[in-house]
Amino acid sequence: MKNLRQKLKSLPFMLMACIVLTSCNDLLEENDGQLATGDLDFTQTDDMILPLVGAYAVTYSRGWEDPLLVGVRGDDVNAGGLGDQPLFAETDLFNYDNGFWMFNQVWVNFYGDILDINNARETIEQYKEFATGDDVALADQYIAETKVLSGFQHLQMSKLWGDIFIITSTNVEQELDNGVFTKEEVMQYISNLMDESIPFLPDARPNERTDLAGGVTKYTALAIKAMANLELENYQLVADATGEIINSNKFMLYPDFYELFKKPGQLSNENLFELQFSDFNSDSGPVSNHLYAPFGPSSWDPLVETASGGWGFYEPSLKFIKFMIDRGEQTRLVTSVNFTPRGIEEIMEDPGYTTLPNYISNVTLDGDVFNNYPRAMFGSGKHYLPSNQLTTGRNDYGSGKNFIVIRYAEILLMYAEALTRGASGNGISADQAVNMVRTRVGMPSLSGVTAQDVMDEKYAELAMEWGIRYFDMIRLNEFSELSYEGRTFTEDDKFLPYPQEQLDLLPLEQN
Repeated sequence: MKNLRQKLKSLPFMLMACIVLTSCNDLLEENDGQLATGDLDFTQTDDMILPLVGAYAVTYSRGWEDPLLVGVRGDDVNAGGLGDQPLFAETDLFNYDNGFWMFNQVWVNFYGDILDINNARETIEQYKEFATGDDVALADQYIAETKVLSGFQHLQMSKLWGDIFIITSTNVEQELDNGVFTKEEVMQYISNLMDESIPFLPDARPNERTDLAGGVTKYTALAIKAMANLELENYQLVADATGEIINSNKFMLYPDFYELFKKPGQLSNENLFELQFSDFNSDSGPVSNHLYAPFGPSSWDPLVETASGGWGFYEPSLKFIKFMIDRGEQTRLVTSVNFTPRGIEEIMEDPGYTTLPNYISNVTLDGDVFNNYPRAMFGSGKHYLPSNQLTTGRNDYGSGKNFIVIRYAEILLMYAEALTRGASGNGISADQAVNMVRTRVGMPSLSGVTAQDVMDEKYAELAMEWGIRYFDMIRLNEFSELSYEGRTFTEDDKFLPYPQEQLDLLPLEQN
């Protein structure tokens, strides 16, 4: 595994083979998917999109360990994977070993991507020097898009580690010499970066873009700005940014919550940012997949018998499941959780849950059967693709499934939270925002919603998604919520320790 300094010193930008967007394929075909900056003719501004495509490619090509590490510490998720990766299970228990390979790999993944994105931006800036007419505005848009992608990566890094390096260029030595910035400084940097980008970005939903379908837009940047300010507890700025998204009237909740996380929900009007993958609806040939196996069952009877299973590394918690049963949830529970017989028995051992609703079953709505397996009692339904939605001939778990990152439901709930914490709204009320989310899944409307109502709604709606629940709880110092099922969470457990491999690379004074 490359370390941070080695990765960040790889200054020549090699454009990755982009097989995540059909339009990208056409652009790269003549170059076999790779271009070094020394090969580029910057007077050919029609090629300016190529480094941007590369920036998206590195962002989309997340390591399987990234979303697991980001999300595993919340009270919505347990590590699973019992018998394998014991330090991952210890991380879920807030026992951190900074020699754990996953800590270092995720650190390198994010920082490596940030450098590649910065290099893409600098390459576009070289094209801009020769641009004229409309190409100048296009260069500004592409540069803004790279800033949004970099902001997203910094956001995830600082949520995990708190104080981190801010990497703004490919001059790595200078960036490292600046030292680490506090989490508050990083979040303010991200917010400012989004403000720089917004004027140059398309005023459209991502799925309305015709050049790069699903690419970031003004509203993606507003969402990331809201997320950064939520971490800062700047609730008025959260309300302003999310309110602007809502008042655009461009976004709407996908009508079927279950299918939102399957292929029908890809590039829907709900999604503000998603990592895109494809097997091109072909039974052979090139494929660009996220590795969903960590989320899958190691034993199942899929409706399509050739479909592969997974590793059982990401398990919805009993606490979350009982919370959902107590609320009378059906749609969101069966979407979020795949049950095994052993898991159902475990729920029923609690005297308060000896009789369960009949919709709790180890058979999914699409007919896939989850069997008992030793590594976990439940599977994450939001990372599950029914076997009958696999392209014929493609058998990998979740093959061709996109990975949703930001969706409109989260925007509505961030807006509602900001209002219940004292911010002024510039459109709909907190009640309206919350009830839009509840109505979609058949839950009754609320009136006079409180901040706690909103946090409960976020728990029900956004569980298993990008650690949202965990980061909400540490922001609010709700440590008792994270002290569950034998765990004890303290102030010292908020952030992961810096990976030892990275500390070994830095001068003593920086350590």
